[in-house]
Amino acid sequence: MAMSVIRREVPRRQVRGWEPFRELEELHERALQVLDSALQEDGGMPWVPLADIEETDDAWVIEAELPGVDEKDVSVTFANGVLTIKGEKKHEKEEKKAENYYLAERSFGSFERAIRLPDSVDDAKVEAKFDKGVLKVTAAKKPEAVKAERKIRSKRVRRR
Repeated sequence: MAMSVIRREVPRRQVRGWEPFRELEELHERALQVLDSALQEDGGMPWVPLADIEETDDAWVIEAELPGVDEKDVSVTFANGVLTIKGEKKHEKEEKKAENYYLAERSFGSFERAIRLPDSVDDAKVEAKFDKGVLKVTAAKKPEAVKAERKIRSKRVRRR
């Protein structure tokens, strides 16, 4: 089936009126407004801990970096296949006036990270350990999900 192309003349004055750089500038301004409104609501950018997720033969291992967070300020839950890490990074202020102190860029406040894990996770066998700012969660797989390894022999193909 052939497709027909409809061509239309565009008056020169419409082409000349387009200012791509002005449109980019307006788009940039709108993006900054959205970012500014998000910053004003929270008082800063939301912090989300970074995580490594690894599948082993018998478990899923999740390691989340929580620098500057105390173990007592971290909560780990597992419900409906979702691992949730919640906590708070507290700001400890010293009432010391420094002459050369101009800007603080460290983030503080509450955080939450939710990670959906496969149905193969055994709900009763999820453990968490916290050591030196790293949270390590091990979620064991159900016995039926652990794959039994089987060696498969290849057969030689006879050619005629």
